[in-house]
Amino acid sequence: MIGRLIDGRYQVRSRIARGGMATVYLATDLRLERRVAMKVMHHHLADDVAFKQRFIQEARSAARLSHPNVVGVFDQGQELDMAYLVMEYLPGITLRELLKEHKVLTPEQSLDILEAVLSGLAAAHKAGIVHRDLKPENVLLADDGRIKIGDFGLARAATANTATGAALLGTIAYLSPELVTRGIADTRSDIYAVGIMLYEMLTGEQPFKGDQPMQIAYQHANDTVPTPSTANPSVPAELDELVQWATAREPDERPRDARVMLDQLFEVQRVLHGHSGPQPSLNRTAVLPAALRSGAEAATQVLRPAPVEKRKQKKEKPARDAAATSPVAALTAVASNRRRRGAWIAGLLVLLTALAAGTGWYFGPGPGGQVTVPSLVSATPDDARAELEALGLAVADETQPETSPEIDEGLVLRTTPDAGESLVRGTEVTLVVSSGPAEVPTLDVTNLPQDQAVQQLTDANFVVAENVARQFSWDVPEGTVMGAYRDEALTDPLTSSGTWFEQSTVYLDVSAGSLPYTIGDDPEDVIPRLQELGLTVDPEYEYWYSDSVAEGAMVNYRYDDPLRPGGTIKLIVSLGPELVEVPNVRGMVITEAVSTLEAAGFSVTVNSDIPRSGWGFIPVTGSNPGAGQEVKKGSTITITGSV
Repeated sequence: MIGRLIDGRYQVRSRIARGGMATVYLATDLRLERRVAMKVMHHHLADDVAFKQRFIQEARSAARLSHPNVVGVFDQGQELDMAYLVMEYLPGITLRELLKEHKVLTPEQSLDILEAVLSGLAAAHKAGIVHRDLKPENVLLADDGRIKIGDFGLARAATANTATGAALLGTIAYLSPELVTRGIADTRSDIYAVGIMLYEMLTGEQPFKGDQPMQIAYQHANDTVPTPSTANPSVPAELDELVQWATAREPDERPRDARVMLDQLFEVQRVLHGHSGPQPSLNRTAVLPAALRSGAEAATQVLRPAPVEKRKQKKEKPARDAAATSPVAALTAVASNRRRRGAWIAGLLVLLTALAAGTGWYFGPGPGGQVTVPSLVSATPDDARAELEALGLAVADETQPETSPEIDEGLVLRTTPDAGESLVRGTEVTLVVSSGPAEVPTLDVTNLPQDQAVQQLTDANFVVAENVARQFSWDVPEGTVMGAYRDEALTDPLTSSGTWFEQSTVYLDVSAGSLPYTIGDDPEDVIPRLQELGLTVDPEYEYWYSDSVAEGAMVNYRYDDPLRPGGTIKLIVSLGPELVEVPNVRGMVITEAVSTLEAAGFSVTVNSDIPRSGWGFIPVTGSNPGAGQEVKKGSTITITGSV
């Protein structure tokens, strides 16, 4: 849209704001040489008949009003699939931006703004128009001190009282109870929104809060708006009463329209300032005609008649000339004087017109005009340069690099001067381009408690992932960091070599504590204890022989390392000691018998007086325990040999 010529008349200069239904641009009316605000409906809504009708309704509603406190509408039209609305341009801020900056306004500031809002709203109500979407975003505070109401996109006739259907239109924080419950609005619904705005100006917050819009709507429908002094004790009682009157839950208990509340506002102002006397009228500011205000330093101008003698001289001179010449010469002289006078006047008019046109061009689309620096975040430098030059701004040849973890390298991060500032055409703007995130040193947070590790990583400008991995450990206490990684798969440790950048995400692996000690316990008792830890127990046991654990009791666990909550664990159960049958070694020579018994898992002792050198040919005559008996594997067998 920037740079586009709409309807052969409106030159789009820059974007001012974007809403849910339309985008507002700053444009130049080339026909009248003035700056205007152009509201363009979003393309995706152009086919929606209801939205288009509401857009046209705004133009008609606002065009019916002519008041110093209502934004003027100049034109409305459509080009191809684009519907637009041309309005008065007011450089300045909204009441919402003022509240964001100052939080709480003084009673005097609040009443000044409220007076302007009610004055404009009184004109709308008198014309039979209900605004239905009053909120701080729609109250404009111009740089020259003017205060105006805008955005009549939801306006309706005051006598319509029709429901909106399934969805409520307007901002939920300022909807009256009858709009929430019945979807019906009249002038008293606007008064309710004004009361909520006054509460917000005096306290810096809205009276009702909630996580969901329906919670706020419920409070509007069922609760009474508290007095501002409960949140800000410095608020006078008179303003408490004014807010309570405007926000009464029953419409009949509120002022019937803005004029009634405005009259009461003047009364409150007199009470707070100690004034008395007749009530001021609605139009309290008189503006002198432009002809009487040409001198900025002249507060008062007095019109005096021309000196009498000069008038006489001017009258006497033509008379003397006429007497001294013939009638034909006199008429010729008069005609000549008239022609000269007409030529001078025509020349003067041409000169003044040229000066006015030149001045308008110079301070409008010409080099003396001001433009607003657009937001160019994430644009390429070439696109940003082209957009700025199209607005008549100069762009520095060299860009300024600056690190940023949010904006990709090579894209515009910001401008100097900043976006939103008004500059004279030809002013140089520098593009600040992102050089990507800054490099940061790595950290070793292993064996630190989790909260300390998170703090150290955050202080070092890392981002700690919320999904923390956990594993069971016999050695590391629960809640202690076992490792920090740059990937969610936990394969690339933070302490490894490589380049790390600010705002990089770090994934922690934290100890879940040790498994319960269950040796000698009944497996059926162990299963629920493991399930409480989030583990899945394999229904099939593994069995081991054990000399120290009784048969059927727990011996150990088997699992894949690392074991994490949700993993599977297998129970190992004791078979008791392993029994082995003693082989029959009778008749074997001693050396053969020893080899046979040791191969069967026994220790062997030879009970014989025969020296070892004779074991190779002396036969075994018996063993203890004897052949065929079952004894624990590893037991000692004593054999006897004889010559």
